[in-house]
Amino acid sequence: MKNFPFFTTEHGVAALTLREIPFQGKAYIKLLDTQEPHLLLKECVDFCRAVGAEEIFASGHDMLESYPIHTALWHMRCDAQSIGETDASLWPVQEETVSEFRSIYNQKAKKLPNSVWMDAGEEKSMLEQGDGYFIHKDGKLLGIGRVDGEEIRFVASVQPGAGEDVVRALAHAVTGESIVLEVASTNQKALNLYTRLGFLKTAELSRWYKIK
Repeated sequence: MKNFPFFTTEHGVAALTLREIPFQGKAYIKLLDTQEPHLLLKECVDFCRAVGAEEIFASGHDMLESYPIHTALWHMRCDAQSIGETDASLWPVQEETVSEFRSIYNQKAKKLPNSVWMDAGEEKSMLEQGDGYFIHKDGKLLGIGRVDGEEIRFVASVQPGAGEDVVRALAHAVTGESIVLEVASTNQKALNLYTRLGFLKTAELSRWYKIK
């Protein structure tokens, strides 16, 4: 399913994220430029429904505050030196293990708000960039993650209580003195973990409302 970075109508411009429709039935609308937000939203919603969206979320305008809030996305940051050590090990994802990573990733991601499904194209991109990791300790898989520069892009533990070890291990793949990540406000378990490790909220990146 194709995304539309600029979905233009007579009532304004929006960005439509539709690639999650085949996997999760979800579409995302970001209102970019409009003097008639209600009419632009209706056009976007009608289009999303027509291409199969079962759930639709929107952001980008104060008018949306009349809808139920879905989640807010927070930017968080911490000093890389203060996150603590772990004896867990990083194992880069290889071609022979990428299917296992993808299976775990999608199983975890479908439970998270505003999550992105990993398809074959994203799988290939991850292998080319070398940003995917398994985290092991004492011969046991603790979790998976992705790191890009100073950003931890994804964290998922597969063992109860393993979250701290997973994040600390991924911190070793970060380049730079700081570590940044994004987290949904409704993911309280992750928020508690990151706060415990020393991350601080630095900005609200977006707020999403449930339209359908």
